[in-house]
Amino acid sequence: MTPEPHHARTFDTDLPARLDRLPWSRFHTLLVFALGITWLLDGLEVTLAGSVSGALKDSPVLQMSNADIGLAGAAYIAGAVLGALFFGWLTDRLGRRKLFFITLFVYIAATAATALSWNLWSFLLFRFLTGAGIGGEYTAINSTIQEFTPARFRGWVDLTINGTFWVGAALGAVGSIVLLDPDFVGSETGWRLCFGIGAALGLVIMLMRLWIPESPRWLLIHNQPDEARRIVEGIERHYLERGIALPPVEGPPLRLQARDHTPLREVFTSLFVVHRRRAVVGMSLLTAQAFFYNAIFFTYALVLTDFYNVPSAHIGWYVLPFALGNFCGPLLLGRLFDVVGRRVMISATYFISGVLLAISGWLFAQGLLDVIEQTLAWMVIFFFASAAASSAYLTVAETFPLEIRALAIAVFYAFGTGLGGIVGPTLFGQLIESGERFNVFIGYLIGAALMIMAALVQAVWGVAAERKSLEQVARPLSQVP
Repeated sequence: MTPEPHHARTFDTDLPARLDRLPWSRFHTLLVFALGITWLLDGLEVTLAGSVSGALKDSPVLQMSNADIGLAGAAYIAGAVLGALFFGWLTDRLGRRKLFFITLFVYIAATAATALSWNLWSFLLFRFLTGAGIGGEYTAINSTIQEFTPARFRGWVDLTINGTFWVGAALGAVGSIVLLDPDFVGSETGWRLCFGIGAALGLVIMLMRLWIPESPRWLLIHNQPDEARRIVEGIERHYLERGIALPPVEGPPLRLQARDHTPLREVFTSLFVVHRRRAVVGMSLLTAQAFFYNAIFFTYALVLTDFYNVPSAHIGWYVLPFALGNFCGPLLLGRLFDVVGRRVMISATYFISGVLLAISGWLFAQGLLDVIEQTLAWMVIFFFASAAASSAYLTVAETFPLEIRALAIAVFYAFGTGLGGIVGPTLFGQLIESGERFNVFIGYLIGAALMIMAALVQAVWGVAAERKSLEQVARPLSQVP
């Protein structure tokens, strides 16, 4: 980096290229573990909400109906939407590090309060606040991980991290099996302890994040090049101390114009004028996967209890294989997103997911599947759908400029999840309440159609971002020619 006075507004830097050339190391592993565990929390939350739905209906305090269960899912998603927008805006202004602590604190406090809910409305409020914390986590964490991960690993890392949602789902399933067992705790106390698991885990994660530095890329555009250089040199020192030679830095340095913040007018011009095709792609991918996932998974337990007569205390056993398929999809397919490429793999996983859901939905409507076969069908479908959904977050995080990355994630997550995630659980709650298999099949067809349309949009307008630096994929707004 060219030495500049502290007050300088324009400077040359090679720090992004130095981060991209790094071999994978213990630093990256620890970073991914400490930050990526956010998806584990979300998986835990969603699974607990689904797994304890039977206990919530049986609760003498809450006395929730199927429609109330769908409403609780919608409240959680609404919180995630508004939390993503508000905290995403703050993440770009105040920094990645500050916000991933603030959002985690909101999550811990809200999920602990959920365990103490005294009526339906208090439960809905605390689920809303829990969603706000998780939505904010998505924006802060996605941007941080993207900005530290070397370009050649970015696709696989991002998909695998998003896949850990299902590790949380498995933990939630096991927790519900134990805590809802009447011989152990019982449903009324058990569902409260289930939400307490999330708060306790959040406290552990808070401690794990203390060592993580601020993103050097964020520091650069906020006129802190010296601090950014110190962080990158500290990372490089770990390699030199172990005798690992670093590859040469490729490409010319960037010339950046530092700024305090990016005006909202410039944000929306960049998102919806300069990069409008990318905006359509991001909106399509996130809306389709949000409806697909939230509609089905938030009401997963209701399908099992209402149509297959599975006892609510046994729901967790059926969540485990479902979670396994979801986790293995990004883990096993993720590397192909860097090798084969984004455009082909994203389109393929979306298309396959939609077709398989339509087929299994028809079999469900005809009553041709027993509960084991239904679970296996969902396991196969979501092997592909999980990789597809994870790639949606990868796409919106890497295809927009650095200065607005967190807010871009928030905007598309909010619109996509708001359209697909709020409507989905509410609609499916009503469809299941009808007790008619064909009505539920209609909901499955809607989800399948959205996934297939998103696949077509991605095939036409998707960006080939594999193995490219973030600055190559989307030119920084602060870059000077």
